[in-house]
Amino acid sequence: MGRKQLITDSYPVVKRGEGPAGHGKGELARELGEEPRPPGGEDAVLELLRQFDLAWQYGPCTGITRLQRWHRAEQMGLEPPPEVLQLLKAHPGDPRFQYSLWHFYPL
Repeated sequence: MGRKQLITDSYPVVKRGEGPAGHGKGELARELGEEPRPPGGEDAVLELLRQFDLAWQYGPCTGITRLQRWHRAEQMGLEPPPEVLQLLKAHPGDPRFQYSLWHFYPL
């Protein structure tokens, strides 16, 4: 009897490299015309809002804006973070700030 056939026998072995030879992530981004962004700034602000979206103790975040959710949590005595309210008031017309991270996914 022969050896038992494995599913991996049907597919070629592909080794993933680091990208083109001699290129690091930053070098490839500059080559493609993108500027590497330093951490912080707007990305850090949006990450804070995403963490607010994922915090279960303030209730569900689908179907309402972040500002509505913040006010609902405050009315229920849940003490939502005041910095989230400041960020939401600082960017009143920007949907990236006003809507939860689930807003752009169809339900």
